[in-house]
Amino acid sequence: MRITRLVLLFTLVSLIIMPSLTTSPEAQSVPNADKKEWQQLFNGRNLDGWDLKIRGYALNENFGNTFRVEDGMMTVGYEKYDKYNDRFGHIFYREKFSYYVIGVEYRFIGEQATNGPAWATRNSGVMLHSQSAASMGKDQDFPISIEAQLLGGLGKGPRTTANLCSPGTNVEIGGKLFTTHCLNSTSKTYDGDQWVRVEIEVLGDERITHRIDGQAVLTYDRPQIGGGNVSGHDPAIKQDGKLLSEGYISLQSESHPVQFRKVELLNLVGCKDPKASNFKSYYVKADNAQCKYGKAGKGPGKGR
Repeated sequence: MRITRLVLLFTLVSLIIMPSLTTSPEAQSVPNADKKEWQQLFNGRNLDGWDLKIRGYALNENFGNTFRVEDGMMTVGYEKYDKYNDRFGHIFYREKFSYYVIGVEYRFIGEQATNGPAWATRNSGVMLHSQSAASMGKDQDFPISIEAQLLGGLGKGPRTTANLCSPGTNVEIGGKLFTTHCLNSTSKTYDGDQWVRVEIEVLGDERITHRIDGQAVLTYDRPQIGGGNVSGHDPAIKQDGKLLSEGYISLQSESHPVQFRKVELLNLVGCKDPKASNFKSYYVKADNAQCKYGKAGKGPGKGR
């Protein structure tokens, strides 16, 4: 009986002590180290922090009020266009990023602008590792970038979204250079005007993954400058073969009205020292110059 009591006492003490021994230093030292701090790129009120470039117009000349905010949504529309005439447009967030997750919630609305290209019906995109708006030529159609193509269903068969297109770029798939302009994802079709959330994880010049509902629908590696499918650019910028490790994020105007109710970013670069108050367990790339020591702060951005 005495031995049994000793065994029981040892077991209880072990249960009390073991958690403190097995809990990670990160969890012990930094509260909410796993809590994701999403940065809202679009504030829901105005276009502060964004630049825009429409083909044929100067930087930030918003022809026809193409880009605006309506009812808390970033809206792209063409009511003041007589004809679209290939006036492709993009709106750029002014800060560059390298390792991050970009999340967008979008929907297509209304009818396509007059004489918009047939392929651009219910078509938009998120441009990744893009050149800046200021570096685009006045008559340039698309920024040199990797495009996560957003497509809406046409009500007549499959039409995937979160695809890949490559204006002035290439990628690698399975260790081989992929030079075809577009590649479909494995997503389902989203017909009608429903909201769709797409998240794209960008890991510098290593790998890019497109996800919907937490499921990967497309993955590729080593984004780089190359190929065609872009015109009006400065040839000095198009350095074929150069890996793209960072760049700007932009959203497209391609002749079909589209709205974005959320554009948010989870930066994967930051303090990776578990002793710092702003350590985050999900950071992929270290920038310990950002580390803060002492009392835990609020973190680098606003939560959702």
